[in-house]
Amino acid sequence: MSRLRFALLNAAHDGEHTRRNFRREFDADLVEFDATDAHLPEHTDFDGVVITGSRSSVYWDEAWIPKLVDYVAEAADDGVPILGVCYGHQVLAEALGGRVAGMDGFEIGYNTVRHRGDELFEDVPESFTVFTTHGDAVVDLPPGATLLAENDHGVHAFREGHCWGVQFHPEYDVETAEEVTEGKRDRLGDARVDDVLAGITPEAFDAACEAKSIFDNFAAYAEDLKRDREATAAADD
Repeated sequence: MSRLRFALLNAAHDGEHTRRNFRREFDADLVEFDATDAHLPEHTDFDGVVITGSRSSVYWDEAWIPKLVDYVAEAADDGVPILGVCYGHQVLAEALGGRVAGMDGFEIGYNTVRHRGDELFEDVPESFTVFTTHGDAVVDLPPGATLLAENDHGVHAFREGHCWGVQFHPEYDVETAEEVTEGKRDRLGDARVDDVLAGITPEAFDAACEAKSIFDNFAAYAEDLKRDREATAAADD
């Protein structure tokens, strides 16, 4: 069987960290598309689709956003496995008929999330540490979706068919966490940013690495699905 080939829909406006982080975590060929420039695939012939984080909100009036949502909906209809991370999680929710809204506050830093069990979370402790940074949340799950993880700030993961969304950032390294946090000074103020930065420690990062297995689990799911589909096609020939 050939190597997995994923479409990486990069919604980060400055994609350097995003590109590095996702390429490090996936044992697959990633074909990158700059979603913010409305650069999207012309087909859904991939073994999986991955949607990244972004500083945008899915409900903003920007021309590239509905195009991204429509493409994700098309890929889901075609049965392509999809993993949405943070903003990508929100895009996926909208694409499948859910709803995203602004939060009263802002969740940022290493925080605890609890999952309810699913193959995406295999080998991840029921209560786990992850880096979070978001002011929007999925407030209505898509029809037929299953809530997989949450904390006091709301939904942190859901599944619908071959599609998963996670609100947190399992791909972040320490450098990314620090730079993203620094960029929130105007919004959150120096005191809160300094407090979050103080919590970005080697120990916190090591704890958050337990959640990185979701990338391997997603890839394993996509590989199994690809193998099954190829076997079915061969049997039909």
